[in-house]
Amino acid sequence: MIRIEGLTKSFGHDRAVDAVDLSIAAGEFFALLGGSGSGKTTLLRMIAGFERPDGGRILIDGEDMAQAPPHRRPVNMMFQSYALFPHMSVAKNVEFGLRQEGLRGDELRRRTDEALDLVAMREFAARKPHQLSGGQKQRVALARAIVKRPKVLLLDEPLSALDRKLRETTQIHLLDVQKRTGVTFVVVTHDQDEAMAMASRVAVMNAGRVEQVDTPRALYAHPANRFVAGFIGATNLLQARAGGQGLLAEGVRTLLRPSASIDSAEPCWVSIRPENVAIAAPALASADANAEHGVVEAMSYYGDHTVYYVRAEGGAMLRAARFNAAEAGPVFKVDAPVTLSWPATAITVLRS
Repeated sequence: MIRIEGLTKSFGHDRAVDAVDLSIAAGEFFALLGGSGSGKTTLLRMIAGFERPDGGRILIDGEDMAQAPPHRRPVNMMFQSYALFPHMSVAKNVEFGLRQEGLRGDELRRRTDEALDLVAMREFAARKPHQLSGGQKQRVALARAIVKRPKVLLLDEPLSALDRKLRETTQIHLLDVQKRTGVTFVVVTHDQDEAMAMASRVAVMNAGRVEQVDTPRALYAHPANRFVAGFIGATNLLQARAGGQGLLAEGVRTLLRPSASIDSAEPCWVSIRPENVAIAAPALASADANAEHGVVEAMSYYGDHTVYYVRAEGGAMLRAARFNAAEAGPVFKVDAPVTLSWPATAITVLRS
């Protein structure tokens, strides 16, 4: 549905989007994920037509749209602020775009009712935006964007104004709407959890470039480089070099033995996810695993799991996450001596 080739955009001397190539399939729920200044919103605005690229092509359904104005593109956009007309009712907001196209009468009412039913807002059709909750406003904005039946729906941080509980509920609702309509969704977000929960594929952006495009599971389990490893979820990221039968990492005394062979003496990085790190009293540690002694410096309780911050004997700060199930074992207090251990399969070696 969307193919982007060598897309570039600068603002003065700042390169906001740098030679980006992307392909997004029809009917896909695709996420552009990155921090502030990564170029994700500029890229979205170029797809929408609100920014003109300095170079490259934007093909939508096979047609080059890089220089086409927004109203000539088969896309619609849902803005972060929702941008509802305050003086219009919910129904009037939703039907506005259809009226601009000249639609009237029974067909106008039918299309509007269908869109409101899709987001479960028909009973609020007569209300004004100020009479709605944040979640209801979000659904009205979605109905207004989808009512024109675009081939592509662009969503700019659609859940940022909602509280955490409502975001989780709305994520499910967005997935349901996308599945029922079959429209290609492209969402911009800085929230890793949001992108991982909703998108079929995610493009991780950094400094105007795409670092990696993959499924959420693959991004987490097989990051392409240390930026992606550190940006997607939490990890223990250590600089290392080959040494003997394994890797010598800065800040730890143990020799790291990954499951994959080390085929280069070049410096590298290793990533070890906290949930793969076991924490135990020193006497109970496994003797044959990658292991490191240390002292608990801090702990964070999250209800379903606890994260322990352990100062390793070699000086590194390592994290171990453990679920708070009844059989999870003892709770370790601050200043307690512990041993951390992890299997060879938990070590991901990164070359950049």
